[in-house]
Amino acid sequence: MPGLVLFGRRWAIGSDDFVLPGAFELFVRLLWWIGILALYAVHKGRFNCPGGGLLHSYLLVLLILLAAIICALSALVYVSMQGTISNPGPRKSLPKLLYTRLLLYFPEFIWAVVGAVWVSDSSVQCEKTVINVIMGTVIASWVIIIFTIIGVVIVFDPLGGKKTFYLTNSVSRNLESSQSGQLLYNVKNTATRVWEKRIRLLCCCIVQDDDHRVAFTSIAELFRTYFSDTDLVPSDIAAGLTLLHQEQDKMESCPKEPEEVLCHSPSSLVADDLDVELENAAHYMLFAAAAYGWPYYIYTNPFTALCKLNGDCCRHRTADSDITGSDRHNFHFGSILRITGLQYRDFIHISFHNKIYEIPFFVALDHKKEAIVVAVRGTLSFEDILTDLSADCEDLTLEDVLENGFVHKGITQAANYIYQKLINDGILNQAFTIAPEYKLVIVGHSLGGGTASILAIMLRNSFPTLRCYAFSPPGGLLSKSLADYTKRFIVSVIVGKDLVARLSMPNMEDLKRRIVRIVANCNRPKYQILLHGCWYEVFGGDPDNFPTELDGRNQDALTQPLLAEESLMVHRSPSYNTLEGESHFNSPPQYPHLYLPGKVIHIVEESSSRRFAGVT
Repeated sequence: MPGLVLFGRRWAIGSDDFVLPGAFELFVRLLWWIGILALYAVHKGRFNCPGGGLLHSYLLVLLILLAAIICALSALVYVSMQGTISNPGPRKSLPKLLYTRLLLYFPEFIWAVVGAVWVSDSSVQCEKTVINVIMGTVIASWVIIIFTIIGVVIVFDPLGGKKTFYLTNSVSRNLESSQSGQLLYNVKNTATRVWEKRIRLLCCCIVQDDDHRVAFTSIAELFRTYFSDTDLVPSDIAAGLTLLHQEQDKMESCPKEPEEVLCHSPSSLVADDLDVELENAAHYMLFAAAAYGWPYYIYTNPFTALCKLNGDCCRHRTADSDITGSDRHNFHFGSILRITGLQYRDFIHISFHNKIYEIPFFVALDHKKEAIVVAVRGTLSFEDILTDLSADCEDLTLEDVLENGFVHKGITQAANYIYQKLINDGILNQAFTIAPEYKLVIVGHSLGGGTASILAIMLRNSFPTLRCYAFSPPGGLLSKSLADYTKRFIVSVIVGKDLVARLSMPNMEDLKRRIVRIVANCNRPKYQILLHGCWYEVFGGDPDNFPTELDGRNQDALTQPLLAEESLMVHRSPSYNTLEGESHFNSPPQYPHLYLPGKVIHIVEESSSRRFAGVT
């Protein structure tokens, strides 16, 4: 932080990101130089073979070239180690060193070509060992050059050549309002197109239609908005997440007051209902898990699943069930049967059809609980991920429901697709014709849990006794009014620190602010943060002590921009305003707050011998 400015444009890499890759290349170059020097010393005076004169010159120039590269890399690594993430001043000479290092690639490229020509020359009659060493040198040179090109492509920022203006309330101080508005529009439009191209590239393996194009544009707009007000590079985010993880572990390791633990324990009146809901949740979780089909069955039975499913694939599937979509070799349906323990005849409808906003589900008769179960599958494909990422808010308008409000756009469209199938295609009518006394239960996990919740809201008026069990639904799902309304018929089950149930745009904004704050205040170099963080994540240990620059700076200093003079950010990013204190948290939120549906059962394992479940 900020991104490195080189050749007049910003790159997605910081001036302190050359320590680890530079040190690795330096180590390789040193071994290489020592090996060539040893070869030259051993064969000195014995270059009288055909082609030996060229070999002598090649090795001598290669030694000099490698020495120059080693010196440049040493200086590059040393300078990159200086300063902190938010203090790039000590690294202001790094661009000049990078220019020097890049210039050395030209003679290295030329010498790699010369070496390749010399090795391929059939007239050379020198020792086989020398020829093999020269061949290894040529290959190493080409490998380093290719990896350098790949690295340049990775850190290339398509928006790096454009100045990005972050407009605050006083945006028109330096520009006329029409000029600033047009500039902002052009920058936003370009950024959206760049994100859309990236998403299309990631999803190149799926068939793209009009729904996909609309989703790509919507998701690109979301990413553009989220990343538009920071000058963080990917390694800054990694360092911030590492520091936040250690900070969280450090806070959790602090002893808590007994009252803080006891006040969360459920009362005796709630405990009875809680036990019933937990028993129902455990039962219906099988249906939510079964909706994933064979991937979940193989995950839970890694050694025997394939053998069992191979036996099922040869069986003749009865026509009692209405099945749509592809289920090659009967693996999905066979897994659903084994997970739920139901019979073929118990399934009313099964859909394996999967497109964006159209996710698989099945309808089955649960005779044990006397329920008609609608189970919705969670995220398992690129199309499902696009549905998840379509996180804009839209109004949910329902007749005879006063508690209308905002909902997650992508999940709502998925719920509407299943609603049309259940009602318009007569699937529920068929189910209730077979079992008119059964109640309706809707279940799902993750994306399926969010879709099941919104589907339950849509069906609530037609089926007043409906119940919904959502396992780890997305946190940014319903507005407050709708979330309160759903407490009558939806139960959300969250286990431990499940990430999905905490995902929402306000939470992501808060995470961004916290990352900016912690990396800006930490006075350790980035390479130390990342090395200690990797060790901590893999081997554990004690969390870092988080030395910060707050200790030696007054509050006024923290209100200054933390970006170097080369930064492309003309106006201070709103995220950096978090350093001014808590006033920023009282500002109007950029995204509306959305909540989990229904009553929430949060299950936490407090210790190896005791489990705790709380309901809200």
